[in-house]
Amino acid sequence: MSLTHHIPHLLGIEGMTEKDITPFLDLAESYALLSRSRNAPRDVLQGRTVINLFFEDSTRTRTSFELAAKRLGADVVNMTVATSSVNKGETLLDTASTLNAMHCDLLVVRHAQSGAPALLSQKVEASVVNAGDGMHEHPTQALLDGLTIRRHFGRLSGLKIAICGDIAHSRVARSDIHLLRAMGNDIHLAGPPTLLPGALGTLNGVTLHHNIDDALKDADVAMCLRVQRERMGSGLVPSAREYFSLFGLDRRRLALAKPGALVMHPGPMNRGVEIASAVADSPQSVISEQVEMGVAVRMAVLDRLSRMKNPA
Repeated sequence: MSLTHHIPHLLGIEGMTEKDITPFLDLAESYALLSRSRNAPRDVLQGRTVINLFFEDSTRTRTSFELAAKRLGADVVNMTVATSSVNKGETLLDTASTLNAMHCDLLVVRHAQSGAPALLSQKVEASVVNAGDGMHEHPTQALLDGLTIRRHFGRLSGLKIAICGDIAHSRVARSDIHLLRAMGNDIHLAGPPTLLPGALGTLNGVTLHHNIDDALKDADVAMCLRVQRERMGSGLVPSAREYFSLFGLDRRRLALAKPGALVMHPGPMNRGVEIASAVADSPQSVISEQVEMGVAVRMAVLDRLSRMKNPA
């Protein structure tokens, strides 16, 4: 979280402490309970405008933010910008000028280039929420993952968490690692050498494995990351079948984790590549709950940023 000209933004998890993270999780927990009871307050963001500015397609994330904003009573505008029309920094600055003229209050940004939301945050008068930028971060995904884990264990510390898959290209992995380290967990990363940056092994609380079985042993949480098909075409990973045989989460491998270990996936899943259908649909899977917590977390983020910007 950062403050630019006293405007609060959520641009990434890196640098946030337990003290910074916990209020988001606590408020999101209350919104999760209210949403289930159909009693979410409709006036928290009444009179506020939220713009979802997506330079990359992501129906699920955009819809989650849209639901969150509407449940809080905000006016919501969805702006999808074709990637082909985006050229370098000037276009972003032109966009910022347009957004300032619209006088929006909260700006949710997804962009293929790392740092684009941060650049916009310096140029707009709205609070900016990073909905995923390049290979940098995806902070609300980490918050919803953290909330899901905390709801099941009653805590978000002292857990062994295995994250398996394409770590190198994953903004989800980066945000999750920052959050889980800040909260005091034991993180084990597993993947092919081509997809597992060695520098991560120098971080306190992080252990690297090229054998997924080692990462999963006695884990409390098993999180799979999507492996994009283009990684296979570029030779970074073997075929889908071979990847699954080496790194896929199946029933045998899940049995290496602690009994009742949670199975997580940020989606969208490639069934039979990073995760077996029998595991994805098992009672240990909380993948559907992650989607539900996503709306609650985004309600909490929009609420807190709005309150920080416009204190009562």
